[in-house]
Amino acid sequence: MKDTIRIASGQGFWGDLPNAPIKQVKNGPIDYLVMDYLAEVTMSIMQKQKMRNADYGYARDFVGVVEAILPDISERGIKVVSNAGGVNPEACKDAILQIIDEKGYDNIKVAVVDGDDILSQIDSLIANGHHLENMESGESIESVKEELLSANVYFGSKPIVEALQQETDIVITGRVTDTGLTLGPMIHEFGWSFDDYDKMASGTIAGHIIECGAQVSGGNFTDWEKVDDFTDIGFPIIEAKPDGTFYVTKHDGTGGLVSEMTVKEQLLYEIGDPAEYITPDCIADFTTVNLEQAGDNRVRVYGIEGRPDTPTYKVSASYNDGYKLSSTLVYSWPKALKKAVKAGEILENRADAIGLKFDEFRVEYVGLNGANEMPITDEELAKEYDEIQMRVSVSGQSKDDLNRFGKEIAPLILTGPSGVTGFAGGRPKASGIVAYWPALLDKEAVEPRVRIFSV
Repeated sequence: MKDTIRIASGQGFWGDLPNAPIKQVKNGPIDYLVMDYLAEVTMSIMQKQKMRNADYGYARDFVGVVEAILPDISERGIKVVSNAGGVNPEACKDAILQIIDEKGYDNIKVAVVDGDDILSQIDSLIANGHHLENMESGESIESVKEELLSANVYFGSKPIVEALQQETDIVITGRVTDTGLTLGPMIHEFGWSFDDYDKMASGTIAGHIIECGAQVSGGNFTDWEKVDDFTDIGFPIIEAKPDGTFYVTKHDGTGGLVSEMTVKEQLLYEIGDPAEYITPDCIADFTTVNLEQAGDNRVRVYGIEGRPDTPTYKVSASYNDGYKLSSTLVYSWPKALKKAVKAGEILENRADAIGLKFDEFRVEYVGLNGANEMPITDEELAKEYDEIQMRVSVSGQSKDDLNRFGKEIAPLILTGPSGVTGFAGGRPKASGIVAYWPALLDKEAVEPRVRIFSV
C-alpha cells in the first residue's frame, strides 16, 4: 500500500482550459489524472451528436490530451480516469486505441465502463415496474417517452475500481458521478472496503472538491483579488492518505490560490442538505468536514464521516420540450429605459396582432434589473440611464411561430422608439429546449459493464 497518492484534476467541464490536463501531467509528480467532462445538458448534446454521426457522442478533445501524455502514461505509470466517453464510450475507446497504435505504445491498456445508457431500455424498464417518476413532479417518464434525448444512470466508483484492479492505464466511462472518478483510485490504491463509509465519504468529498477544476484553486472565487495569477492558474491536486485524510494543493510555481476559503466555497457548490450528500457509494456528511491551512496553497481535510448508500441510482434524462428564441436591442440616452419598455410592449402587441402563440413572453432590461425581478415603477421610468439593453425571450411549441417573431426584432429599429445603438447577432432563430428529467432507479435493475482493451 502506498503512503500517499496524488490525484490531479485536469478538467472541470467539457470546454475547460485545453492545456490544463497536460500541464497537470508535465508540471510535477502525480499518480492519477482525473477529468470530468459531463453535466446534465452535456449528455443531451452528446446524444444529438451521436444521432448525426455514430462515431461522435463523446468528448473528442480528450483524445488529443491522451496523445500528448502517452509517454508519461507509459514511462511514469500515470493513470487516467475520465468520463469523457459520454454517450459513446465505445467510439472514444476506438479513437484512443488508434492513437496508441499509431504512436507505438502497445503496453497501454484501456478500460471501458458503460451500461449507464438506458435510453433503449425505457420500455422494458417500464414494463418491469420501473416508471422512473420525476423526482419533482412524480410523473412517470412515459409522459415524455417519445421526446427523450438521453437517459443515463449515475454509476459510482465500483466499476472504476474493477477496471483499475486489472492494471488498466486509461479508464473511459460513461455517466459516473464526478466524485467517483477520484474515489475509485483511492479505494484501489489503499484497499478500502466499500462498507467503510467514513472512508467512502472522505474520497467522495475529495472528488467533490476537485470536480470543478480550478474553481477550488482560485477560479470563480469571491475574494478573487487575492489571487495573484489567473493567467497560469494551477489546477488542484488531492494528496490522499490511507486513513482518509487528504490535502488539497497544486503544483509549485503555478498561479491561482488554494486556501481554506477557496476549499470552503467549493464544498458548498451544488449541494442540498449538507448532512446528506447522496452518491451511489455512500451518504457523505459535509457537516463533519474539518479544514486547516497546512502551508502555502495547501489545505488539510480530515474527520469526515459517512453513512451507507441508498438502494437506488439517480437517473439523469433529457427530453425535447418545445422551442425558445431570444434577442436584444440596446437603447441610448435620453429616456433609455422608457424606450426599452416601450419596445417590449410594441413587440408583444405585434405578436398578438399576427396571431403568434407562445408559452411565455418575457422582456428584461439589462442595466436596471437583468432578471426582471421586480415591476418597473413610474419613478424608475423617469430616471435617466446612459444605456439599457432590452432583451426579449419567447418560448412555445411552434418553431414557425417563434421564427416568425424573430422577423419582428430588426424592424423595430426604424419602426419604434429612437436611439437603438446595438443589434447583435442578426435575425434570431428558434432553437430546441432541452428539459431535465431526474429520477431514481433500483440498483438491481441495471449493472455497469467493464471491459479491457489493448492494441
